[in-house]
Amino acid sequence: MAETSPIAIICGGGPFPFSVADAALRTGRKVHLMPIEGWADRDRVAAYPHDWVPVGQYGRMVRVARNAGARDIVFIGTLVRPSLKDIRLDWKTIKILPRIYRAFRGGDDHLLRNIGKIFEDDGFRMLGAHEVAPEILAPAGDAGRVRPSAQDIVDAKLGLAVLDAMGPFDVGQAVVVTDNVVLAVEAAEGTDRMLQRIAALRRDGRIKVSAGRGVLVKAAKPTQDRRFDLPSIGPTTIANVKEAGLAGIAVRAGEVIVAEFTAVTEAADTANLFVTGLAPSSPP
Repeated sequence: MAETSPIAIICGGGPFPFSVADAALRTGRKVHLMPIEGWADRDRVAAYPHDWVPVGQYGRMVRVARNAGARDIVFIGTLVRPSLKDIRLDWKTIKILPRIYRAFRGGDDHLLRNIGKIFEDDGFRMLGAHEVAPEILAPAGDAGRVRPSAQDIVDAKLGLAVLDAMGPFDVGQAVVVTDNVVLAVEAAEGTDRMLQRIAALRRDGRIKVSAGRGVLVKAAKPTQDRRFDLPSIGPTTIANVKEAGLAGIAVRAGEVIVAEFTAVTEAADTANLFVTGLAPSSPP
């Protein structure tokens, strides 16, 4: 029997929360959004039942979810890790502050995994966005009309090997590889700013390779809790890859969220870029 209970969606920035909400609605489940103040898109949030929540008001999130009748919670969307001093605490958050402090003492996966455990201890079930909307994950194969070259595939597999090697250290989910050379590794700046860094290096003459070569590679960390913070691409990623002078994007299929798949494919075709999903069994 299909699940019909409501889902509470903690919404960061970007289009992903709404893709998940629409997917849940198509299956007959009600949704209640908990958009994070300062991050979620106010115009798009307005189309759904919602209650705004400030960063750090865990008690308010619990009340909103319970009032909506939701046991299942999804956390999806862009959110830069806040400083503890910038969090507006409510009383329930203050009571669990030692646990939150310990959660902050590690990488993003460590933080989100431990925040999820706090929700679970209050009786909620944390779901991955892909469990609600499996169609948002990148499929294997080429997404548009442009195909990667043999060298692009070699670069992509090198990128996956680099990401797999970094994974145990809870570092980044993206690299840029050109002609067997790693040009950039994603850290705290995120994918878009990493690509902007590549564009700046090219303008400054630090990258000598001609435009139209090189691959943005994205994949989940090998030990990552897949319920939280899966890597993603969207139309903005396509624009930044084009600006960086790369040939395209390679992701590990089934591990990367694609926001607005049709828009991504159309933008990639227009920009003459490839977008390809490498099967999980592909050797790195």
